Amino acid sequence: MGEWLDHSVVVDVDIPVEASWALWSDLEQMPRWMKWIDSVRIPDDDPEISEWKLASRGFEFTWRSKITNLITNQIIQWESIDGLPNRGAIRFYDRKGSSTVKLTVSYAVPALVKWMDGLFLGRLVEATLQDDLNRFRDYAMAAHQQSS
Repeated sequence: MGEWLDHSVVVDVDIPVEASWALWSDLEQMPRWMKWIDSVRIPDDDPEISEWKLASRGFEFTWRSKITNLITNQIIQWESIDGLPNRGAIRFYDRKGSSTVKLTVSYAVPALVKWMDGLFLGRLVEATLQDDLNRFRDYAMAAHQQSS
């Protein structure tokens, strides 16, 4: 396809890392806080595979991802195995009663889009990812309060 673009965003969540991990690792719940993610489905026959659908402004992309590294309460790393080329990781840092969550997403684009990235696309994607993490923080804190 061409070049890879990388984006990282971070948010502090005022709940224990185990609670942040538990919410995020339930991938099918992701559309609750990720604006562009329309659906995530985990096939019954392989829990390491997930099927994703991204929809925004009339565009729709699908892909299947495989978890390539999973360490409970620390990291979920993935790579697409078909469809939209992407990879990334969500990392969880224990802050003694709270947590820091860092999302890194990389995706392949044609060289022309890479050149345009500094102009518009990169800022749009990073702003959207940051908003998604902020929504996750709010969702996680509300869910944690309800369960306490």
